[in-house]
Amino acid sequence: MARDEILSSSPVDDDPEVDLIEDGIRPRSLDEFVGQADMKDQLGILLEAARRRGQAADHLLFAGPPGLGKTTLAGIVANEMQATAEITSGPALVKPGDLAAILTRLDEGDVLFIDEIHRLPRSVEEVLYPAMEDFRIDIVIGTGPAARSIGFDLSRFTLVGATTRTGLVTKPLRDRFGQTHRLEFYSDDDLDLIVTRAAGVLGVTLEPDGSREIARRARGTPRIANRLLRRVRDYAEVRADGVIDLQVAADGLALFGVDQRGLDKVDRAILHALCVQFGGGPVGLSTLAIAVSEPGETVEDVYEPFLIQQGFLLRTPRGRVPTPAAWEHLDLPVPVASEPAPGLFD
Repeated sequence: MARDEILSSSPVDDDPEVDLIEDGIRPRSLDEFVGQADMKDQLGILLEAARRRGQAADHLLFAGPPGLGKTTLAGIVANEMQATAEITSGPALVKPGDLAAILTRLDEGDVLFIDEIHRLPRSVEEVLYPAMEDFRIDIVIGTGPAARSIGFDLSRFTLVGATTRTGLVTKPLRDRFGQTHRLEFYSDDDLDLIVTRAAGVLGVTLEPDGSREIARRARGTPRIANRLLRRVRDYAEVRADGVIDLQVAADGLALFGVDQRGLDKVDRAILHALCVQFGGGPVGLSTLAIAVSEPGETVEDVYEPFLIQQGFLLRTPRGRVPTPAAWEHLDLPVPVASEPAPGLFD
């Protein structure tokens, strides 16, 4: 799945569809941020303590599936600390000099946000270690006998890292973060609040039952909830009177291929491949990815977590297998389990 790989002095929106007019959807403070209650409490204490001491906050690592608010939280950290945010991504930092150029222009207390931090090249990551611990970097200039090291003292800054794959963050890097937060999928009640707030920002007339229906089909993900709201808004303006009630929300979501359980076309293609093409599996990730014409990383990071959470899919040592709920969702007969082979002493 493509990620934003640019440098910017302002937060990059997780959804490229959000333009400058609609960017107010993104919360700017912890008070506006909905959900993740335990994480909010911990983060609020950490930031308040840093403010009282007049110091930069500890380095923070946010982990979890795409769309849960990691980039938003980086912007909130900067806003709460009244600091400037520099935003980049792991793949954008190709050489140590790329990172050094950003670090040396940070002012005291600034926030550096690195998205997809697990994709940092090893040479860049090694430059980051002393920067995080000692706020100093050493750059080697030249090669061979003429090579020399130049050291730079850095302003104290806060590094905020985001990753969709915690296991790929190396232990030396992970251990240098003062706090690691794992973001979980949101409840329907939290998503309902998020959709209602977004509707107010966008000026959409949204009835409670319409908001609830959108939240229920949003896969536990605020980014998807906001995207579905914009699509249903479009449907309501063209096919209805502009008011989103239960029927308009249901009809609009059906038109855009989102079923009553929140599954979209790719989700259903994955279940169809497992149940029909491969007869119930088990199926390896690469084979499954080819069958649905999606990159393996996208299937694993974007689609599988929700399917597993909803009880449609199991990961086994031999591969992916559908659960009986997957067959039922596709209106297919659930296969009868075969009898186990007799044992030696049966």
